[in-house]
Formats: sequence, structure tokens, C-alpha cells
Amino acid sequence: MLLKDKIPFSYIFRKIRYELAFMVGYSVVVYLLHSTLEHFRISIPLSVPAILGTVISLLLGFRSNQAYDRWWEARHVWGAIVNDSRTLTRQLLSFVEKEYEEDDIAQFKDHMVKRQIAWTYSLGQALRGKSATQGLDRLIGKGEAGALTPYNNVPAAILTMHGRDLNRALSKGWINRYQQIELDKTLTRLCDAQGKCERIKNTVFPVTYSLYIHFSLLVFIALLPFGLMEHLGVFVIPAVAALSACFLLIEKMAIHLQDPFDNKPTDTPVTTIAKSIETDLRQMVTDNPAAEIVTPKIKEDTGFFIM
Repeated sequence: MLLKDKIPFSYIFRKIRYELAFMVGYSVVVYLLHSTLEHFRISIPLSVPAILGTVISLLLGFRSNQAYDRWWEARHVWGAIVNDSRTLTRQLLSFVEKEYEEDDIAQFKDHMVKRQIAWTYSLGQALRGKSATQGLDRLIGKGEAGALTPYNNVPAAILTMHGRDLNRALSKGWINRYQQIELDKTLTRLCDAQGKCERIKNTVFPVTYSLYIHFSLLVFIALLPFGLMEHLGVFVIPAVAALSACFLLIEKMAIHLQDPFDNKPTDTPVTTIAKSIETDLRQMVTDNPAAEIVTPKIKEDTGFFIM
């Protein structure tokens, strides 16, 4: 996730440096050939690249909008995960309540809350293609974390453990049937949020659509020097570079936003959100807002970006 308001120019330039270098070299070659070889002085009406540029602008605008919708939906789903995690903890603290609380009940509530924290970390790591069990032993113990290893979908297995423990709590009389139903509804919403994230992750943006736009963009940039040569002369080189950079950056922006779980600086900050959930839930359990919450320092990139 981006943590600073000002984006360094070096980061922007790195995204298009190879394409931009090729376009500048192409413009220089076209200018030199146009200046030295009389039979190579090809000129096309400026309206041709102008019309093509307008069409590409509309296509890029539509693609950017669709990519942003995917990114925003992912952030919206994780906002719901924050709310439902707090709801689950609040329900556990208020429903599972005895006048003289037994040690088993206290352990049950503490373990359920820690397992919910583990679920948020596990889901974020699974969406990013990392080990879904990494670091969970500090929250749920090595035994339970090891039991999750054989599962292909670790977050779903954690929710199943939640459900089994709720049934056990019902059989022991720690909660009644109505409370168990409400807790199960919260688990259902968490499962639904996980499914939405997996749908976004597994639905590939149409490759042919991206390829056609990129090919059209290259054709547009290739025609630019021939349309601007008569009007700008040697200044056609920086003009083509500037216009190319604008279109290429918009295309790159859409490419980055369309995959919000690919562990990039522009993706959904799932690790940061999980840390925030852990802080909130631990403070709810301890009932001490001034308590110091120790969360793991997970730095997934260096320098300008931290996720």
C-alpha cells in the first residue's frame, strides 16, 4: 500500500522506462530519416492520429474505470471483514457471559478471538499467493496451525473450526440456540466476504481486451511523428515522448488496479487492515484501550512502499 502522499518521479519513470526509451529512439530515427532522405519525407494528416487517439482515450478511460471498480470492490469487502470481525468479538464477549466465569469459558472466548485474527492474516496471505499458515502459530498455537497445513483453503478451514467450537459451546450450555444462530450468521458473512475476494482474485481481466488496446496504442504512437513532423520539426521528439508517457502511464495504472491482491504497492492493504483488526480485537478482549498491542512488523517492500 502507498504510505506517502508524494510519489517520487523515479517510481513513475520505472513503470514505462523501456517503452519510453523505445519511443524516443523511434522518434529520433524517424526525424533523422525525414531530415536526410528526401524520399522518406512521409507526412500524414494530423487528423488521423487525432481520431485514433480519441478512440484510444475512450477505451483507456473505460478500462481504467473497470479496473478501479475491481480495486474499490476489494477494499469494500475488506471493510466488511473489519466490521464483522469486531461484531464476532462483541458477540462472543456479550453472549458467552457467566456470573463466575470458568477458565474453560475464558479460554474459549480468547481462542475464538485469536483464531479470528489468524483468519484475517491467513486470508490476506492466501489472496497474495503466499503461505496461508505462515505466522499463525503465534495466535492459535503450533498444534492447530499444523492441523491446517493439509487444507487447500486454509481460511475456509479456520471458519469451519469456528463453527465446530460454537456447536461445542452450545452443547456445554455456554450459549443458547438463539445466540448460536446469531454467531453463525456472522460467520456466514465472513465466509461470503472471503468468497467475494476469491472471485476478484480468480477472475482474470480479459487478456484479448488488454492486448487490443495495447496494440492500438502502439499504432497511435507510431503514427504520431509523421503527423507532427511538419508542424514541430525537431521538437517532435519530446512531443512524442510526452504524449506516449501520458497514454502509457494511464494504461499501466489500469493494469495495476485491475489485480488488487497481487502484492503490489497499489493493491488492497490486507496486511495493514489485518494489523488494525488485531489491535481492535485485542483491546476489546482486554477492555483496556491503553494496553500496548504487539503486532508483527510485516514489511513486504522496501523504501517508498510498505504493505
